[in-house]
Amino acid sequence: MLRVAVPNKGRLSEDAILLLKEAGYQCQAASNELMMRDERNNVEFFFIRPKDIPAYVTSGVLDLGITGRDLAFENEKPFSELMVLEFGKARFCFAVPEDKDLDVEDLHGLRIATSYPKLVRNYLEPRGIKAEVITLNGAVEISIRLGVADAIADVVQSGRTLKANGLKIIGEPVVISEAIVMAKDYTNGHSPEVTTFCERLKGIITARKYMMVEYDIPQALLEQACLITPGIESPTVAPLNKEGWVAVKAMVLSSEVNQIMDRLKQLGANGIIAMKISSCRL
Repeated sequence: MLRVAVPNKGRLSEDAILLLKEAGYQCQAASNELMMRDERNNVEFFFIRPKDIPAYVTSGVLDLGITGRDLAFENEKPFSELMVLEFGKARFCFAVPEDKDLDVEDLHGLRIATSYPKLVRNYLEPRGIKAEVITLNGAVEISIRLGVADAIADVVQSGRTLKANGLKIIGEPVVISEAIVMAKDYTNGHSPEVTTFCERLKGIITARKYMMVEYDIPQALLEQACLITPGIESPTVAPLNKEGWVAVKAMVLSSEVNQIMDRLKQLGANGIIAMKISSCRL
């Protein structure tokens, strides 16, 4: 049975569980449950703190884990990033007070507060930057105001929290983070169960990017219509019970669907509809 770690709380947990449910897995546990077995799909889900998931996976206790890339690097153990889940996007950055003219090289000899001490040290040491790394479990933004640190290193999404605390980002991001499926650092590939699990999730992620457009078009305009909706390989075309007309079906990007429908209507298409796709394999 495949053993998968899932974040137990927060936005990362909500998005992961939604994705798994859309992929056909039963993984909605009660608030006091730490494990749930999906007998139909032969998977056990374990609800664990996101920061602890890499340790369980890299030790081989669990087969897969859904967590942030930054947390996987913080664990310092070799791992395989099997796929990106396209949520939980963030940057791990250094930040200093807005009134300080500092760059990353200027952090030498200063105090840096962070919840990711290993990640910070692994970034600074090869660059010859010797700083005092102060480990905090959260709310590192306030550490400078309280006199505990001179700079911080933390995960940044919108940047609003930094700005509210009078801080600014310096240098390039240490890590571009997002939710991933991670596994132990295997060199001989992965089991069929792991492959199936990832393919299911990819099917949902891909389906979220596309919609299915269907419309009727005069045969004489078909070539122009296919330029608007080329589909993945090519559109599906079928004759209608109306001489000189055909029905067309094609996948299009969700972000472009309204513009595509406008162009089809202007071309002369009728009965244009767009439908969501629940899952797909490309």
